[in-house]
Amino acid sequence: MANNSFRGSKHGRRGEANHETEFSCSLQELRSLMELRGAEAITRIQECYGDVNGLCGRLRTSPVEGLDGNLEDINRRKQDFGQNVIPPKKPKTFVQLVWEALQDVTLIILEVAAIISLGLSFYSPPDAERQNCGEAAGGVEDEGEAEAGWIEGAAILLSVVCVVLVTAFNDWSKEKQFRGLQSRIEQEQKFTVVRGGQVIQIKVSEIVVGDIAQVKYGDLLPADGVLIQGNDLKIDESSLTGESDHVKKTLDKDPMLLSGTHVMEGSGKMLVTAVGVNSQTGIIFTLLGAGEEEDKGKKGKQHITACNCSCVKDGATVEMQPLNEDREQDNKKKNLPKKEKSVLQGKLTKLAVQIGKAGLFMSTITVIILITRFLIDTFWIQGVVWSAECVPIYVQFLVKFFIIGVTVLVVAVPEGLPLAVTISLAYSVKKMMKDNNLVRHLDACETMGNATAICSDKTGTLTMNRMTVVQAYIAGHHYKKVPESDLIPVKILDLLTLGIGVNCAYTTKIMPPEREGGLPRQVGNKTECALLGFTLDLHRDYQSIRNEIPEEKLFKVYTFNSVRKSMSTVLKNHDGSYRMFSKGASEILLKKCCQILMSSGEAKAFKSRDRDDLVKRVVESMASEGLRTICLAYRDFPASEGEPDWDNEAQILTGLTCVAVVGIEDPVRPEVPDAIRKCQRAGITVRMVTGDNINTARAIATKCGILHPGDDFLCLEGKEFNRRIRNELGEIEQERIDKIWPKLRVLARSSPTDKHTLVKGIIDSTVLEQSQVVAVTGDGTNDGPALKKADVGFAMGIAGTDVAKEASDIILTDDNFSSIVKAVMWGRNVYDSISKFLQFQLTVNIVAVIVAFSGACITQDSPLKAVQMLWVNLIMDTFASLALATEPPTEALLLRNPYGRNKPLISRTMMKNILGHAVYQLTTIFLLLFLGEKMFDIDSGRNAPLHAPPSEHYTIVFNTFVLMQIFNEFNARKIHGERNVFEGVFNNIIFCAIVLGTLIIQILIVQFGGKPFSCVRLTIEQWLWCIFLGVGSLLWGQVSIPTKWLKFLKTAGHGTQREEIPEEELEEMKDMDEIDHAEMELRRGQVLWCRGLNRIQTQVRCHS
Repeated sequence: MANNSFRGSKHGRRGEANHETEFSCSLQELRSLMELRGAEAITRIQECYGDVNGLCGRLRTSPVEGLDGNLEDINRRKQDFGQNVIPPKKPKTFVQLVWEALQDVTLIILEVAAIISLGLSFYSPPDAERQNCGEAAGGVEDEGEAEAGWIEGAAILLSVVCVVLVTAFNDWSKEKQFRGLQSRIEQEQKFTVVRGGQVIQIKVSEIVVGDIAQVKYGDLLPADGVLIQGNDLKIDESSLTGESDHVKKTLDKDPMLLSGTHVMEGSGKMLVTAVGVNSQTGIIFTLLGAGEEEDKGKKGKQHITACNCSCVKDGATVEMQPLNEDREQDNKKKNLPKKEKSVLQGKLTKLAVQIGKAGLFMSTITVIILITRFLIDTFWIQGVVWSAECVPIYVQFLVKFFIIGVTVLVVAVPEGLPLAVTISLAYSVKKMMKDNNLVRHLDACETMGNATAICSDKTGTLTMNRMTVVQAYIAGHHYKKVPESDLIPVKILDLLTLGIGVNCAYTTKIMPPEREGGLPRQVGNKTECALLGFTLDLHRDYQSIRNEIPEEKLFKVYTFNSVRKSMSTVLKNHDGSYRMFSKGASEILLKKCCQILMSSGEAKAFKSRDRDDLVKRVVESMASEGLRTICLAYRDFPASEGEPDWDNEAQILTGLTCVAVVGIEDPVRPEVPDAIRKCQRAGITVRMVTGDNINTARAIATKCGILHPGDDFLCLEGKEFNRRIRNELGEIEQERIDKIWPKLRVLARSSPTDKHTLVKGIIDSTVLEQSQVVAVTGDGTNDGPALKKADVGFAMGIAGTDVAKEASDIILTDDNFSSIVKAVMWGRNVYDSISKFLQFQLTVNIVAVIVAFSGACITQDSPLKAVQMLWVNLIMDTFASLALATEPPTEALLLRNPYGRNKPLISRTMMKNILGHAVYQLTTIFLLLFLGEKMFDIDSGRNAPLHAPPSEHYTIVFNTFVLMQIFNEFNARKIHGERNVFEGVFNNIIFCAIVLGTLIIQILIVQFGGKPFSCVRLTIEQWLWCIFLGVGSLLWGQVSIPTKWLKFLKTAGHGTQREEIPEEELEEMKDMDEIDHAEMELRRGQVLWCRGLNRIQTQVRCHS
């Protein structure tokens, strides 16, 4: 509790000084002032400026009316004191992104091999010597064919350039999109200031030094300032100081307010003294940026890890704390793995590592077999004698084998996976904005698809948050509708109007409707708006009372918080006595009442029996109709009793006189019952967590469809919940929570701590076979811990505080529960999109690797050349990820249960599809490979010499292989065994465009690619056969064997389980709340693919 104080004249000292050219204090002065705290700061203000009012005068502003809003004056302040913007980290240039893409080790190996091949291809020994090098050297080559040996090496280099440019362009476009998202989030941030005597909201970036800013509960302070008036103001400065205790801010003890800190209680006004890079947060950002540049010179690429926190605006506060600690400790903290919420990323990383290992093994075996066969054939079977002149020829063969092996690795390693994830997430995030979901953290999007439980607030989320008083108990009468004012005694009416007028936040008001015939606009706290509207319904004007008693004349304010569940305001009378007005939850405040006003206007004794009777007749009756009940009361403190101890709340907030109990209606949003039905049908349990009376909560839950008559579910109050989950020592036990949460549907009269306990208990529970993935909604400052603990935290965009928004993963811009259902749909769609991509990519992987391996073993060459494999890789990775990761969601996604944490990425149905199509494709390719020359009456392409020209035979094999992949993309669109693979295909323009584009490029490659692509032109008849075999993929997809018959098939793509982690690594993680699956696999995998994933995850974290 703090005194409400105010210093300064009504008009301040601004006057005509606004038009002077110079301010009377410098930027450096203000910066040094804001580095001081407590008594030291007050002394500096008194010595240099006299008081806060003097500082206002030096900055040419008025503590009451603020700046006049003159554009020239605002621009001058921006010029002299800076703008309230912290410059974002400079984006990487396209050239830097190209350089990063070139760091991929597989591409480097391919480049080196291609350069060696290119160099050696220009060496050609004399024919006589060539004959002595063995038949494998290809003594049958034409003159021009040997000279064209350089084409393959050049084509590989060109293909690598294409892959690098495509990768760099994707990274560049993603970075651009992420910056756009960050910009959108920043544009949503507004703050309340006083300009020209009017209270207005402006963008945070438009705040300037000299502004008078209004601060209130839940705000994240956007600039540094000095308090000029405060009501019970408490600030959480842990982001700067590391101290967890809330700091009281008063004019006489500590008036310094710092940017980046959170208002936990109370309200007030502050004079803005430092903005942007000159504020305390900005100074720390600058230091962090300088430190990062320093590290860049010392450690090279290691700075990427450090940027994860330091370049994220919201994450800056995390980095601030260790500034005063040892450097070594700081580095240790930086190197700790980031807590990972994403279920999908963990599964994908593990799967990619497994595939990468298999690919590395296959490519190594391929190279070994090719070299072994060459040595046996040349030196044993042919009996060729080693000759120094033949070494370049032999090296060319070795390089060729090496290129085949590396190409197998390139195709096998699924580097397209992180790209598919990012494209799918970026596409979904963009579309989700239209569905009123502003995604702050990309991984929250796909995590929402796995949600099994939603813990939702009531007010504003399930209800419309437009509150009105519809019933009242006044002067002994229970009115079922708002009474006429002449039915209420004048004395009580005056008390009601005065109490509501001064004991509601002055920022809360009822404004005229925006258009004629519309409803009045409610600004501020909606419960208080209902009470102010009640005074208007009684034909009384609360604004005239506020004009007579401005906020600075309020003696003391006990602001509302989750512990008090009430708000009280003290007025000092002329005779030295005090009167305190209180409002709060009826069953809590009625217990503190010892008197009640009757119809005569006089107070009578109010005993516990009377209270119980009133609760039963009035409060429970209102609550059973879904009304929120508020008690209005007052207390007088006579001057004769001396000055009360205002800090002793237990003594102050007692002995009240009840004036009225009102019932406030907040109608259920019309779309909510249907949205909850969809959730329940989708296997998601919806729980209501509210601060309201249990009867009110139960009634609203029934209206919403959370509860149904006859259901055997629990509705508990916070106290009862705590009693059941704690042991005799007051400690929370998971076993006790496990007995409650599966049946719990409503938690009423709950505190934010209760919400956090429930969320943590559900997430940590192992009572069900499937681990729970929990989403939580929150709007208050104290909801921060629950929002952070949840797998996905939703903050309210309209009613939510800055603190809640900062702790959240997704902001609901319309505060509507039905938008959460849309988020579920998009999340499931992301998961399905990745599964579709996997189904397609793994089929290509298996076929390409087996074909290359078998060809190497049998024909001593790969039927698919290196350049062709790179083209296949491009289809498989970049194009397929675009085509399959951008499928729009459908309502059908809500007709199945969530996948959950333990569900594998690749189901048995998907495994059946992958292996089934691989069998068809391999059978087709091998038939063409070994019988193709007879089928088409053409020359065989097997056992061709080193620089032999392209053959029709291998061109048909390559063309058929690619066409089978193109048509198999349609099959890959369905992962649950659906027959109609064309359903909804024209709703995805990107898919259609990519399939058509790939087909056109394939035609161009075959008909005009020539030697660089190892292709020759095919006839119409040959093309028709290739297309027929390609379309066969679609027909084969309809030959479906029931999955239940294929019990031997295994699933794949599980996340890392705790039992799989070595004990020494678990020991390192003992201080972490959650296992970071991705980091665990990165440590253990040692696979090249991880470089690409790291880069993309870093970008996601830096720009989300």
